[in-house]
Amino acid sequence: MNEEASALVQAARGANITLGVAESLTGGDVASALVSVPGASAVFRGGVIAYDSMLKHDLLGVDAATLASSGAVSAEVAIAMAEGAQQRLGVDLAVATTGVAGPDPDPVSGASPGVAFIAVAGGGLGTLVRELALDGDRAEIRQRATRAALQALRDGLATRE
Repeated sequence: MNEEASALVQAARGANITLGVAESLTGGDVASALVSVPGASAVFRGGVIAYDSMLKHDLLGVDAATLASSGAVSAEVAIAMAEGAQQRLGVDLAVATTGVAGPDPDPVSGASPGVAFIAVAGGGLGTLVRELALDGDRAEIRQRATRAALQALRDGLATRE
């Protein structure tokens, strides 16, 4: 994962693009991968780890009614998290992760373990979201979601270059 993060940081530095994260499913792993790269401070501004739904609302501006009706595991929530992070962190490009690592399904939406949504705000194509079906145990799902988030940031960066 360090290679992906290193390539992303170097590309962001070259393009003079700032990065931020809003994490739920990955619990800070995306931010950790980025800050493990020497020189990341030139482009990475920070992140919000909002595991609890009320924090998604309070810190990132995710609509409370959406959270109550469909739960935190949805494309709409991922988009709102990414856009909220971009705005609140003042970054050019922000990624958000939400999903179910397991072992139990999401109590509100019923989404099964491995369902994840990754959204990127600030790319040249607007805010984009991907739905993923990830295999593995809890740790593997989180690791795969982290890799997907780094790739999504890289893809968002490519649309700005």
